[in-house]
Amino acid sequence: MLVLLAGIFVVHIATAIMLIVSTSSNVWMVLDNVESSVGLWKNCTAGNCDGTLSYGHEDAIKAVQAFMILSIIFSVISLVVFVFQLFTMDKGNRFFLSGSTMLVCWLCILVGVSIYTHHYAHGERNFAQSSHQGYCFILAWICFCFSFIIGILYMVLRKK
Repeated sequence: MLVLLAGIFVVHIATAIMLIVSTSSNVWMVLDNVESSVGLWKNCTAGNCDGTLSYGHEDAIKAVQAFMILSIIFSVISLVVFVFQLFTMDKGNRFFLSGSTMLVCWLCILVGVSIYTHHYAHGERNFAQSSHQGYCFILAWICFCFSFIIGILYMVLRKK
């Protein structure tokens, strides 16, 4: 049981780190013909990044930014709550609070990445050049899966 909790803790830390990297890096969309990438915050061309985004739908990108930041906040809160519950909770109880907080993180990732996918995942529709998704977009979907699994495992596990 201790090994399982330690494994979940390590995966939770890795998920929080991947969420921070995927939100802060500027490689959500990569243009194939030009050395250019677009993130949630900046547009980078040949190593030079500026604050202008070439997406369009500014309200949608603001929503994606907000939900990704909320997912980071809830992931860190869930991690702190888990550590707090680990040392203060009675034996036999479940980690409901940390699990529900992690499922709120999962929901924020779901909404943020779904909005991004709906508005921006079809690069040919939004950009003149052909494009593909960057590693930040893929990391966000991986975090989506991990946060759901971690949240469910927290809800199921008991402290022994």
